[in-house]
Formats: sequence, C-alpha cells, structure tokens
Amino acid sequence: MARQVIYTFKGKTKTIPFSYDKHRDLYEAVAEAEGIDLTQFLAMEAQVAVTSKKGAKAEKAFRRSEFARYGFSSIKFVREEDE
Repeated sequence: MARQVIYTFKGKTKTIPFSYDKHRDLYEAVAEAEGIDLTQFLAMEAQVAVTSKKGAKAEKAFRRSEFARYGFSSIKFVREEDE
C-alpha cells in the first residue's frame, strides 16, 4: 500500500501521496504540494542543527513552529485505521 500524508493548510484538510523517492520527509512533501519554497527554511534548519546543544529536539521544534507560521496546523502520515 502506498503511503499518504494528511495535513491541514489554512483550515482545509488535504491528503496527498508520499514517496521517500521524491521527498526527504513529509514536511517537504506538503510544502511542495502547496507551492512553498523551502530554500531559506532548509538553510536555517541546517544552522539550527549545527548550533543547537539540544540536537534533534531543537530541529523538530524549529520545523513545527515554521510550518505553523506557513499555515499548517497538522501534518501526519495516514494510518490504515484512519481510512
């Protein structure tokens, strides 16, 4: 079964197909689906990763806050029981 991502963008819930061949993670997939350029975001995320003493926690917090600023309120993989 193919993976799918369900997300809410500016109040509208949408579902898209997902493949690791095309995207590094589900955040990149939803950004592409909505036409958001992540060039500056990825550069800043790399800086957070290098300078943070909290490691992955800081990266995850940065990613969540930035995507909330873009207008995303929920991003997750569709689980089989959700269908």
